[in-house]
Amino acid sequence: MKRMLDVLWPIIGLGAVAFTSWLLFKELRGLSLAQVEDAIGAISPLRWSLAGVSTVLAYCALAWYDQIALRHLGRKLNWRFVSLVSFTAYALGHNIGASVLSGGVVRYRAYSTRGLGVAEVGLLVAFCSFTFTLGNVLLGGLTLLSAPDLIERYVPGSPLWAGRALGLLLLAGPWLYTVGALLHFAPLKVRGFALVYPRPPIAVRQLLAGPLELIGAAGIVYFALPAASNPGFLVVLGVFLASFTLALLSHAPGGLGVLEYSFLKAMPDTPPASVLAALLVFRLLYLILPLLFSLFVVVAFERKRISEALITRIKGRDDG
Repeated sequence: MKRMLDVLWPIIGLGAVAFTSWLLFKELRGLSLAQVEDAIGAISPLRWSLAGVSTVLAYCALAWYDQIALRHLGRKLNWRFVSLVSFTAYALGHNIGASVLSGGVVRYRAYSTRGLGVAEVGLLVAFCSFTFTLGNVLLGGLTLLSAPDLIERYVPGSPLWAGRALGLLLLAGPWLYTVGALLHFAPLKVRGFALVYPRPPIAVRQLLAGPLELIGAAGIVYFALPAASNPGFLVVLGVFLASFTLALLSHAPGGLGVLEYSFLKAMPDTPPASVLAALLVFRLLYLILPLLFSLFVVVAFERKRISEALITRIKGRDDG
């Protein structure tokens, strides 16, 4: 079964890329490359700087994910080391796809040098994924309660009460999780998976870290959009949450095509060239540049491990 899934997920991801790329091509038929270049050129240095600050905020929050998970496991590691591991794991995972698997490999290679076993790293990865899901659901619920008309961007003609009802439904999950942590509920078991409620301080950190990362990521798109046709941060945030979730569920590498198509369909009041330019900036700052840096980190880490192994082997021979 596991081998079948290992083959199936890449096929699903590539199929999603192909299908959404076709839809995207139809959506952008009247758009020229020059229009997109002009839209990118129109982004002021100040807005580029603010988009960069948003990127730093997002990745700092992602590093906090790992720190929270380590506290839950009763482990205390150097913040700088954890930040570097987290950054590398997410930079690779966001671009490769199947981030739980790719991020898990990176984390195991790094955290095993600090004494963590396979089971602990597996729990850490699951805990970080749950922190993201918790933040996504919480922020999605709050956004819909604040702007229930956002639902019309994906389901035209929907009444405002539908947006509010969906918002309340989403908030029910984080609320129950918080109550479970406060009252020390027994682990919730679903098909062999056990959700162990953390200590209340850990749960509070999760409820802060998840939304903080998503606000930072959405901020990149918001600041890259032109002020004249910018629908406002709340709309950009709502569309980002829906689009980013669809991109993750598609298993497409980097959400390629899925993210762009979802954004374009949900923001008809903004020029397509401006939306595409903002998403290119997002991909550059949130995906491409972190990926390039993470590759250097991985190479440096593996070289160090190989050197240490060789030194240990040589010492062993000398002692023998």
